[in-house]
Amino acid sequence: MEKSFSESYKQAGVDVTAGYQSVELMKEAVKSTYKEGVISDLGGFGGLYALNTQKIKEPILVSGTDGVGTKLKLAFLMDKHDTIGQDCVAMCVNDIVCCGAKPLFFLDYMALGKNIPEIVATIVKGVAEGCKMAECSLVGGETAEMPGFYKQGEYDLAGFSVGVVDKEKMINSETIEVGDQVIGIASSGVHSNGFSLIRKIFHINEENIKENKEELGMSLGEALLTPTKIYVKAILALLEKVQVKGISHITGGGFYENMPRMLKEDVSLKIQKDSYPILPIFKLIQKEGNIPERDMYNTFNMGIGMAVIVKEEEAQKAIEILEAQGEKAYVIGEVIKGKKEIEII
Repeated sequence: MEKSFSESYKQAGVDVTAGYQSVELMKEAVKSTYKEGVISDLGGFGGLYALNTQKIKEPILVSGTDGVGTKLKLAFLMDKHDTIGQDCVAMCVNDIVCCGAKPLFFLDYMALGKNIPEIVATIVKGVAEGCKMAECSLVGGETAEMPGFYKQGEYDLAGFSVGVVDKEKMINSETIEVGDQVIGIASSGVHSNGFSLIRKIFHINEENIKENKEELGMSLGEALLTPTKIYVKAILALLEKVQVKGISHITGGGFYENMPRMLKEDVSLKIQKDSYPILPIFKLIQKEGNIPERDMYNTFNMGIGMAVIVKEEEAQKAIEILEAQGEKAYVIGEVIKGKKEIEII
């Protein structure tokens, strides 16, 4: 690596040496995520992971991939890059755990206009922190310097994760019955979707994003860049003690698109919108954009990042388990007869 240098490539806008510097700066953070199973080191052509199936009768691998979307635009304007990596991890591992799977490892992909090693390392350290929250290992990634494709100072970030679940323990919607309860687990804010609408509503620029909003108790940028919650530990703890019949990660499409995904064909959900506190950021978005209520619930998480379905008699126990994991949880609705739809009243 020490002798790897191309003056011609550098003049074209790609500095391979900066790439090596980025790797050196992120090495410690990446290695801090390594758990049993990781058998490769940073810098190889592939991330190697030895799957231990001794305690799993029939292992099913569950994969998920996602990006951060236009929330990145706010990170550029705020010049704040330390939490966006957590968003990337969350969007993948929160999906995986909806099947009842435990995330095993994660890889990231970053494409940027110019490789500034300190910024790249800061982003990856955020990814590493997210991996530690999800108790999975960051086994590799890719940083692509693409001058002329991305503006200098801008980048895209995406990730990919793999988890495992025993087939007999997979979440099965066929067990859902009328009368089962829907438990909502609080979000930390907008998480990582709906930002194209948000940027349009607030006409976000370098000045107004840093203005303090009294109703938020912080600047708009700080509120919107609050990282996506990672629910893996809480959900896995719940699965150990309660029969969970359905899990939904509330992302793009809000309540209306995501909650029906955990249902079987002959049931629906009735959700009580006053059953939990709606975060101030959503009230501000609706007010400033004059957004119809249905559109709000069809775009944003509205303060509920994950929803699970449990038996009515286990609802309170489920809430206690989630709260013991540091989450805020509420009974927000119930299962009714229907055709895989959602009613919000």
